[in-house]
Amino acid sequence: MNPEETRRLTEFVRELRTRLGLTVLLIEHDMALVMGVCETVTVLDHGQTIAVGTPAEVQRDPKVIEAYLGVPGELRPGETV
Repeated sequence: MNPEETRRLTEFVRELRTRLGLTVLLIEHDMALVMGVCETVTVLDHGQTIAVGTPAEVQRDPKVIEAYLGVPGELRPGETV
């Protein structure tokens, strides 16, 4: 999505929650969107749940950091130098 589409989707999801009291399941890789819309985030790594919590909690979770940013000096499976 382009930035305008992302902005409109963010507003739409917030309105669904607020006006209609709906729960929305959002599966998305755009972290700015996820962190800006979601109250609870579930993080998967290779199909396994590695963290559940608020956006701030999962951003600080060591398993999330390792899975998505890696550990300095270590290669992830399939990576080459």
